[in-house]
Amino acid sequence: MQMSMLLYLTIIATGIITLPAITAKYAGNDLWISPIIASLAGFLIVFIAVKLHNLYPRKTVMQYSEDIIGRIPGKVIGFFVLFFYMEITGNVIRSYSEFILTSFLFRTPLIFVIASMLILCAFCIYGRLEVLARCAQFLFPVFILPLFFSIAFLARDFQFGNILPVLENGIMPPLKAAIPPSGWFGEIFVIAFLLPYLADGKKGMKFGILSVLGAMLTLMIVNLAALFVLGMAISNKTYPLMNVIRYASLGSFFENIEAVIMAVWIVGAFVKISVLYYVLTLGTAQWLNLSDYRPVVWPIGILLVQFTYWGVPSEMALGRSDATDFPLYSFFIQLSLPLFLLVIALMRNKYKKKKVGKPVQT
Repeated sequence: MQMSMLLYLTIIATGIITLPAITAKYAGNDLWISPIIASLAGFLIVFIAVKLHNLYPRKTVMQYSEDIIGRIPGKVIGFFVLFFYMEITGNVIRSYSEFILTSFLFRTPLIFVIASMLILCAFCIYGRLEVLARCAQFLFPVFILPLFFSIAFLARDFQFGNILPVLENGIMPPLKAAIPPSGWFGEIFVIAFLLPYLADGKKGMKFGILSVLGAMLTLMIVNLAALFVLGMAISNKTYPLMNVIRYASLGSFFENIEAVIMAVWIVGAFVKISVLYYVLTLGTAQWLNLSDYRPVVWPIGILLVQFTYWGVPSEMALGRSDATDFPLYSFFIQLSLPLFLLVIALMRNKYKKKKVGKPVQT
């Protein structure tokens, strides 16, 4: 269950803020269909990761890639995986910082927001995976309950007619709009770094699927809430959920609860950045054949600060990258490469079985 909470927050933490606007640009009022289609990538990645784990238990993708295709090619694949997580972690930190600055802390220096979050995440993962898992377990209700209560307070402002007509232009617009969120669902591949440390590895598939299913339902609900309140104006907003929550109220007591979304965003971003940071440090230690990942925690933290500026020069470039570059990049690293490794691993095992079963000629 702790792993499931980690995976759910890794997918959903940033998706609820930016994805409604991105999907609305392509799908219009059918944006709620796109998470259903995009989640198929998440289910497939969970299946691949668990199958590889079953073939190579107690090992992460950084280790069994060398067993499958050899030491040097495995190191090459490991390098691409590490670079990918370095870049997307930098992008997530920058996205979190830009949201906080543009919505709340207008005069705060960007570096202060970035550094404060990274230092907090570094202390968390320095305490090892159990500390991170317990943080996710403790913070999960803090993330999920305010989010859904805030959406419930919007019910009186819902215009349910905004959902019509359904599939007016066919299935192609929702299919196109499913490409960006599929990149977010691809982040479920971090399960490959968590499965070796489960108390009961046999439940990995079950709770991985539950994580994807929960993320899909949450994105559907958030997209529908934004659609019912804003209509087709969603595509013109940078952070539609923030605009929607400003309408939330309960009588004259609960009003102007934008701070709730900031708290939810900080909690979700903390867990997501911590998970990606942990994957990056653990993967680097295994790539370098170190016995412990903690010596590289702070050096990688300094690199991440640099990548928040190198990878994303501006907020406009970040939005463009989220909609176009990131999904394809994520698809290649988190789906195509694991699928390639699984196919090679199955072929090797089949060949070994044939070789073992072949009678010895005298």
